Amino acid sequence: MTRVMIVDDHPMWREGVARDLGSRGYDVCATASDVPSAVKIALATRPDVVVMDLQLGDGSGVDATREITSALPDTRVLVLSASAEQTDVLAAVKNGASGYLVKSASLDEFDDAVRRTAEGDAVFTAGLAGLLLGEYRRLGAGPEVPHLTDRETEVLRLVARGLTAKQIALRLVLSHRTVENHVQNTLRKLQLHNRAELVRYAIEHGIDIQE
Repeated sequence: MTRVMIVDDHPMWREGVARDLGSRGYDVCATASDVPSAVKIALATRPDVVVMDLQLGDGSGVDATREITSALPDTRVLVLSASAEQTDVLAAVKNGASGYLVKSASLDEFDDAVRRTAEGDAVFTAGLAGLLLGEYRRLGAGPEVPHLTDRETEVLRLVARGLTAKQIALRLVLSHRTVENHVQNTLRKLQLHNRAELVRYAIEHGIDIQE
């Protein structure tokens, strides 16, 4: 059972998210309302996924995300925020968030995002990865990806779009194992550890991940 912690400074919203996730079979092991308690409780409970709001009363969920992911590399942070602003998404990803979902998402979309985040996928509300790409291009990031084959680069683009290995296999007419091999080879060549880092790499290097 996936262990989830919820960080939000609005009690009714926090309790509602906990109730929704509990009804879907998740173990909501902890909740927190501010940055210090979020970090302290996460270190004590070591959840699989932290569902993180960005606007906390005493500070930013970005700060909590950075501290939690630095101390607990196996814990993944899924931002759940009312904001879809470029700067907020960019800050969250740069500071360790594995995914970013807006609060207007449906319960089914939220359930899928938490599950995939726990599995190691990078999950974004549709269009947000494109916003990040546009920001890095504005800042002048280069498009080159060193040492990757054309197929590895193609798989990297699809991973960065949020597709699962199964979806990539269907799109490229490859076996699931072949796709996983390409992903692992790419991780090794780029000295990265998981799919969330692949997404950040693709965005930071201006790789075209839009359809």
